[in-house]
Amino acid sequence: MEKFTTLTSITAPLDRANVDTDAIIPKQFLKSIKRSGFGPNLFDEWRYLDHGEVGMDNSKRPLNADFVLNKPEYQGAQILLARDNFGCGSSREHAPWALEDYGFKAIIAPSFADIFYNNCFKNGILPIVQSNEVMDELFAVEGEITIDLEAQIVRTKIKEYSFEVDQERKRRLMNGLDDIGLTLQYAKDIKAFESQYFKTYSWL
Repeated sequence: MEKFTTLTSITAPLDRANVDTDAIIPKQFLKSIKRSGFGPNLFDEWRYLDHGEVGMDNSKRPLNADFVLNKPEYQGAQILLARDNFGCGSSREHAPWALEDYGFKAIIAPSFADIFYNNCFKNGILPIVQSNEVMDELFAVEGEITIDLEAQIVRTKIKEYSFEVDQERKRRLMNGLDDIGLTLQYAKDIKAFESQYFKTYSWL
């Protein structure tokens, strides 16, 4: 998992509330358990004008020109702005996989569904909670904004907004540690335990 310290990027404004995980990555794309390859089908039913299925050549599909991710000015955005209750619905971890694979590293919204919120941290995405009033201001920002995780600040050209984050989750993101990475920190201890264990119980 990549380290998250400071991020400066344009934002993609998804001005919708109650965006559920089936909208983020529709159910027909959940056949794979790999973390990669879901980006082209992020928000599939909104990005394309036809019905998407696994194995289709997305480069040949008709795009919905009115959808935010298809607009030229938002290409390359790594920060997604959203509204209340983002990530509601089923608990599929494919949703943050798709967002991360597309290129999003942070999401700012007034509220998130609990399971989705937790899954974001596990997959290297920083979910930031801000009030509806702050979100209105961020949606109006033109150009880039900066997220400073260490200082816990969202910074625009004219204003700064602080945000709260669990300190252990902050530490993990800043050090690029997912659950596997956390375990591997104790690799020497695990090997030493296994060596001693099998010496003691040699018949196993």
